[in-house]
Amino acid sequence: MTIYIDPPNWPGHGRMWSHLVSDVSYDELHAFADRVGVPRRAFERDHYDIPSHRYAEVVAAGAVEVDSRAVVRLLHAAGLRRRKRTETDGISR
Repeated sequence: MTIYIDPPNWPGHGRMWSHLVSDVSYDELHAFADRVGVPRRAFERDHYDIPSHRYAEVVAAGAVEVDSRAVVRLLHAAGLRRRKRTETDGISR
């Protein structure tokens, strides 16, 4: 099982965030998140949002550090990428 995390470079809600992904399945990703105590509400389409204060803990639990471009490449290669839908046209972006 390999789970990947990018650096906490994404701002939101007064914090910086990382993305936690799997290159195999959502089941694998959910199992890892459950094991490290990440709540299911942190799952967004194809990744978990991880606040910066939990980054080191998640890496210590086994997540492999990669850059943000690698996260997107891994999701695409695995067929797990789910893009946001826009409100204006209802098409995935």
